[in-house]
Amino acid sequence: MKKYASFLLLSLSFSVFSQITSNSFEKYPVFPECSESSIGSLENCFNRTLQEFVHSNFQVPEIVFSENYKGNIQIFFEVDKEGNFKVLYVDAVYNELKDEAKRVFGELPQIMPATYNGNPAYVQFTMPISIPLTPVAESNTSNETNNIPANISEEKKIETLKNEYDAIEKFPYANEEYVSGINIPLSHHNYSKFDPALNRVGQNNHTSQKPYIYSEVNKYYDFEAENQKLLKNKTSWFGRKWWNEHFITLKGKDYWLTLDPGVDLQVGKDFDADIDTYNNTRLVYTQGGIGKDISFFAVIYESQGRFADYFNRFAEARRPDGGNPAIIPGRGIAKEFKTDSYDYPVATGHVSYSPSKWFNVQLGHGKNFIGDGYRSLLLSDNASPYPFFKINTTFWKLKYTNTWMSLRDVRSEVTEDGSFRTKYMANHYLSYNITKRLNIGLFESVIWQNDNDRGFDFNYINPVIFYRAIEFSTGSRGGNALIGLSAKYKFTDRLNAYGQLILDEFSTSDISGGNGSYKNKTGYQLGLKYYNAFGIDNLTLQGEYNRVRPYTYSHNTVVLNYGHNNQSMAHTLGANFSEFIAIGRYDRGRIFTDAKFIIAKRGFEFNTEEDNFFYGSSIYGTEDNRVSDNGNDLAQGNTTNFFHMELQGGYLINPATNLKIYASLIYRDFNPMENTETTFDNQTTWLNFGVRTDLFNWYNDF
Repeated sequence: MKKYASFLLLSLSFSVFSQITSNSFEKYPVFPECSESSIGSLENCFNRTLQEFVHSNFQVPEIVFSENYKGNIQIFFEVDKEGNFKVLYVDAVYNELKDEAKRVFGELPQIMPATYNGNPAYVQFTMPISIPLTPVAESNTSNETNNIPANISEEKKIETLKNEYDAIEKFPYANEEYVSGINIPLSHHNYSKFDPALNRVGQNNHTSQKPYIYSEVNKYYDFEAENQKLLKNKTSWFGRKWWNEHFITLKGKDYWLTLDPGVDLQVGKDFDADIDTYNNTRLVYTQGGIGKDISFFAVIYESQGRFADYFNRFAEARRPDGGNPAIIPGRGIAKEFKTDSYDYPVATGHVSYSPSKWFNVQLGHGKNFIGDGYRSLLLSDNASPYPFFKINTTFWKLKYTNTWMSLRDVRSEVTEDGSFRTKYMANHYLSYNITKRLNIGLFESVIWQNDNDRGFDFNYINPVIFYRAIEFSTGSRGGNALIGLSAKYKFTDRLNAYGQLILDEFSTSDISGGNGSYKNKTGYQLGLKYYNAFGIDNLTLQGEYNRVRPYTYSHNTVVLNYGHNNQSMAHTLGANFSEFIAIGRYDRGRIFTDAKFIIAKRGFEFNTEEDNFFYGSSIYGTEDNRVSDNGNDLAQGNTTNFFHMELQGGYLINPATNLKIYASLIYRDFNPMENTETTFDNQTTWLNFGVRTDLFNWYNDF
């Protein structure tokens, strides 16, 4: 028995090729029957012609009628640059329906392709078919209750409304995240995949303000096309969800959502300290969009862990007031778990709103990063997550980012009435593409505390103010302002150099006087990136040098240091150090490898009865206890030679969720001039195996 289908063709759902951006293209594909139509009517003509063709050719298999099936078929297809139709995916209960859909689309003629910017372009569509079949006229009738005619009878209106639930349309998820306003989770290795595409000569984009938004990167790096290369040919539900897709997807006419479970499971061994290490993180994360302008992302972590000896000591040295034993670096406050482990829950997320192509506004709880390097001297993702409000403004050759943050000082000496001390940070960063090769960035930041019950000081809400003037007007100890400069130069598409300069004091004579003043609180960064190094695709090499003088980021009012939750908001090592980093990253399909080498010279406090002076290493030190006004030099105090090597290799299980299996080896050598209770000679060899959903950076190199 032959039956013929009729159905509605949905409008363009999304595009995954770089020629098309923000779900738009200039001209619809053109059937020969539509060649005389105006551009404005091509969409309707394309829809109508395709409907009529499929209506005339679709044959419903006998099994559908014999089993009295009722439901929907979803066909996801493309029209390529040559104007050929290709079915990408069919969602149907019966394989016979899938085969029939592919047969019908295989008979479609070659047509004129869509165009973008005057060039042929790929476009993709979704098409639903309802079973049992309905006449053409019925399929072209809207089921939306908002379109109920005014003259309809009350009985008919009630009947229509009672069908409202069943009339909700469900469409196949089509990787909407890649064109959304959601932040791409901060991960150095993942960012390295599209870093070459963002740094080609002549592009008018900005790479310092992180995390990136998917839609701004998708213009230069086609997420969908790249992930298509990695997909495995799996047809079972479990096979698709494990290897290729999000666990749960939901898409309607004006919304979409994904929901995924995740893990960060690690088992390892610190051979030198004879510690069995582990991390047991379970997580759930969701992302989605409402309409075209609103996107959201949220993740909840529940974790327990025990780490290498140096990592545990570092975490416990930053323990908060109130009895909890540690702060896990980059994560948050931990409570005791069993006798030798930590329990540390974390929650992050954000809502992103893009009212126009020039503005993006975000409210969230997470991290931010400014810079093109592995480290940042301006603002990094080293510390625990924090509440923030951010505005990105992009136009002409400029990108201007304003961020306001609420931070905590959790030390016992500043805790008030059992609650942690609140302080606030506001910063501006202006990125300017001077030429097609040269970019510079101007940075300013200010930290102030909730003294005199002033709370959030609205003096700092002005997005274009010079913070130093405001800080001065509120009192010499009313705030701590910093300024910075960044630059990047693209020698070629494959080679670029970058750098940063931070100034934490504004006394020109002390900075340039050469007498080693403690007010000479400066730091700088120089770096080089080499993409597809030596002609090897997907091999990235990076070299970086960082140097920060003593007392930088600290303050004579200790609450006003550049820290949060006893961690630095800038460089992981704090201050009073020089550091060289060499990094190599390589991907081949789903296989990835990383290698990182760090050599540093650091200066620590002695913290003994004989010498309790502050040498400028910890950003939480009190400058009133400084060792000297002048004669201060880099790595002064308990000078320490530091070496860190980290090797990692693994396999990407699922590119949609970024689930990876990996093995890592860390070798660390810490050699101070003098052994003290907290700073002493030690070596670490830490072997680790794990599987993780890679949504944030773990920093083990401190």
